[in-house]
Amino acid sequence: MSTDDITRVPNRTLPSKSSVAVYRLPGGGGFLWAVATSPDRTQDIKVQTLGCLGVIDGYLNANGLDRTRIVKAEIVVTDHDNKPAFDEAWASWMPDGRGPVRSFVQSIMPEGDMIEIIITAALP
Repeated sequence: MSTDDITRVPNRTLPSKSSVAVYRLPGGGGFLWAVATSPDRTQDIKVQTLGCLGVIDGYLNANGLDRTRIVKAEIVVTDHDNKPAFDEAWASWMPDGRGPVRSFVQSIMPEGDMIEIIITAALP
């Protein structure tokens, strides 16, 4: 089976998984899925959130997209009480009226990680 319609960016530390996957529909359109953690895991939740969002910006830009193309975001944090700080960072990044559906859940993560963001974006 041909996979020319699917492009993947392998995870740097575990190449058997992808950081980004793009599916292009025949005739145009499709979806981009991406996951991001903060490049700096020594900072607080707000700084880690902004770091994740910067990584997502890079994935979007590399595929000719912007933040307004995100249709779904899944937010995973180590402490649900960090939601107000997360919301503040998110609101400074996402244009009003263009936000995706979003979930916010708590989970155990590796040492230093406070947040992971998974997005789905629509290709034009």
